[in-house]
Amino acid sequence: MNRTDRLYALVEELRAVAPRPRSARWLAGRFEVSVRTVERDISALQQSGTPIYAEAGRTGGYCLDKARTLPPVNLTPGEAVAMALALRQLEGTPFRATAHTALRKLVAAMQQDDAAAARDLAARVHLFGEDAPPSMPRELADALVARRVLRIGYGDREGAVTQREIEPLGYVGKPEHWYLVAWCRLREEIRVFRTDRITSVSVTAEVPPPRSLRREDLDIPYGVVEQLSLTG
Repeated sequence: MNRTDRLYALVEELRAVAPRPRSARWLAGRFEVSVRTVERDISALQQSGTPIYAEAGRTGGYCLDKARTLPPVNLTPGEAVAMALALRQLEGTPFRATAHTALRKLVAAMQQDDAAAARDLAARVHLFGEDAPPSMPRELADALVARRVLRIGYGDREGAVTQREIEPLGYVGKPEHWYLVAWCRLREEIRVFRTDRITSVSVTAEVPPPRSLRREDLDIPYGVVEQLSLTG
């Protein structure tokens, strides 16, 4: 079990028995780690805002304040990423830090598979600047979550339209435009499509093969690109 999974499991173990305590020794045996590792993990959870406290005495141990935590919630990966994007509007306000703390708590309360999928989806969203880009058509906004090949019409700077089949890989957002990063079957390489130049879009039933997206694949010659984060 890796550390991220163990931290999640520690919280759920303490939630299951709350308000009764679990000793560090019991937890160490349960997760097959040392007592020192459990103590470090509990300290990390406490520093992140998880309401865990220690009860002294022979029958004491660590307790979770169940009233102040969330059980696993049914946020979808797309919803979690949407919240991360929305919270960027709080940059520069007094609530920036608390907003990111709230997001971390929600992600920690998600089902493990959904949280992992949300982190993967967020890693495919890259942004310029602080301002939110404009909206985009629903079929494009759902492209990464749906994981389907798209057929699009795409206009170049002169207005000439070509028909393409593309495999969506990620997004780049600028204050003026959204860009869809995709494998273009016409050009047989990764291309960046400005979404306001996409004249038509249809979703096929075909699931594309898995492809990685590296920062150098974004083909952006200037500016600082920031990857969206679910941890602040």
